[in-house]
Amino acid sequence: MAQLFRADQTLVRDPASGTATFQTDVAVLEDGGDIVAIGPAAELAKKHPGATAVSLAGKALLPGTVSTHTHAFQYLVRGFGDDLEFFDWRSKGIYAYSLKLDAKGIYVGALLAFAELLRHGTTTAVDFFYLNDQANENAEAVIQAARDLGMRVVLARCLYDWDGAPMKYRETVPVARRNTEALVDKYRHDRMAQVHVAPHSPHGASGEMIRLGAEIAKAKGVPLHIHVAEGQYEVKETLEKHGKTPMRWLETLGVLDGKCLAVHGVWLDDGELDLMKERGAALSYNPSSNMFLGDGVTPIPKWLARGIPVTLGVDGGCSNNQASIFGEMRMCALLQKVTALDARAVTAEQVFDMGTVNAEHALGLPVGSIAAGKRADFVTLDLGDLSLLPVQQLRKNVVYAQSAKAVRDVFVDGKRVVNDGKLTTVTEEQVAEQVARLTASWR
Repeated sequence: MAQLFRADQTLVRDPASGTATFQTDVAVLEDGGDIVAIGPAAELAKKHPGATAVSLAGKALLPGTVSTHTHAFQYLVRGFGDDLEFFDWRSKGIYAYSLKLDAKGIYVGALLAFAELLRHGTTTAVDFFYLNDQANENAEAVIQAARDLGMRVVLARCLYDWDGAPMKYRETVPVARRNTEALVDKYRHDRMAQVHVAPHSPHGASGEMIRLGAEIAKAKGVPLHIHVAEGQYEVKETLEKHGKTPMRWLETLGVLDGKCLAVHGVWLDDGELDLMKERGAALSYNPSSNMFLGDGVTPIPKWLARGIPVTLGVDGGCSNNQASIFGEMRMCALLQKVTALDARAVTAEQVFDMGTVNAEHALGLPVGSIAAGKRADFVTLDLGDLSLLPVQQLRKNVVYAQSAKAVRDVFVDGKRVVNDGKLTTVTEEQVAEQVARLTASWR
């Protein structure tokens, strides 16, 4: 049954110009999980009398936000790695507690992370997942958690063989090939779940493993995700081992032969950015995580000046500790302004696009905008919430002023998965109970 969504304000994107503006008296027709048409409310209602009317009076309708980088299981480790430098954070937090998790525990962690993301208006999340145990059962648990909540998920299946990492993370190249190809193929035609390829990083994956990831991504026609130049140590290490900076070395391994989504990119130089632009790569920028771990500041204006698509990610639950792309929009804008000593460095409109429509190019999915042919993934905001008043510059207010409680409803694939601030599938109480039971002995 088709649905006709009517809100007081709808952020409609013009497919020709790409410009998005809030419009009144506009209805959005959804059918089968896709946006079919947008137009004057009375006109659409007349043309489609059989459509179910969905009244969103007093609300603004926005596209769902997209986190292009998340580590869902890490939300269970929240608090254990705080205020530590990277290597202590890794050993005392991630390494220490991830070893406690089997598929059931990984499911609970994903349920917690995705529930938080949904409540904050994220309809699609990339989970960069590396607790593989040399199989796919754990990854399937992450996908199942997203299904149970009604969220759209991209499982970035990690390839990891650094001998300093726990065995839980590591695979041989043949095992990684078999498992990754099987998972990509299984979900190739799934509307709600996709699998991409993700060599961990220049320090977490060997050259052979990274080359394998590039080969699979190109053969299967899916994006490749990789952490790159997050910390200064990686640049130094790559130069010492391979005689090249990180992105130049990755180029020799075939990483830029297909669609590459580089994660972090804090310490890439101008020549590396030029190379990424030339090869059509994109960035997943994680501003809160980069600040939390003291990594540095990715110079976003340089990326934008080259026309490189920039997206936003929340990263892990113990290297950010919050789960809101709306929050990352604000962090991105303010951090870039103060770093450049220029209030014009990045605009609200630019960072809003980073958290929504820019993900379409990076992920190869029709998400992040309210336009015909895109997925019916929406968020509603309460126009009476004090943080959005006055509504004279609503897009600016959404980025700079919006309170988390202004998010009232979330629709994914046309289905309401958050209603008036509450999950409609798995309840918050059920999530909390499972988390408490799992982590009771961790204190």
